[in-house]
Amino acid sequence: MHRRIGLAFKLCGKMAAAGAEPQILVQYLVLRKDLSQAPFSWPAGALVAQACHAATAALHIHRDHPHTAAYLRELGRMRKVVLEAPDETTLKLLAETLQQKNIDHKLWVEQPENIPTCIALRPYPKEEVNQYLKKFRLFK
Repeated sequence: MHRRIGLAFKLCGKMAAAGAEPQILVQYLVLRKDLSQAPFSWPAGALVAQACHAATAALHIHRDHPHTAAYLRELGRMRKVVLEAPDETTLKLLAETLQQKNIDHKLWVEQPENIPTCIALRPYPKEEVNQYLKKFRLFK
């Protein structure tokens, strides 16, 4: 385990220019906005729970990636950005695009209803994934 953390530290240190601040890692989440509206009308707490499930799952699945290890070492500096997808179709299309582009993520599907609710990416430098997320607005 210590070797992995050491490797993550070395890799993340190399990612930043010599003498520069370490790279800022962000975990992006894309949550379905339509679930908060009729006919679904899910309460805010239920939506927050979906985002939490997706974020936790993505961190767990990708726990051995150097970016995830570095992100988890900085508990007081974690950065998350929650964006909104208008509907299920848009969320699924994003999941397909991320899969095709080899962007590590988790599509959270609420059970037993089998409803796709949220996508969480593992922590990434903003520049690496911004092009896939720029059409999505901050969740309101």
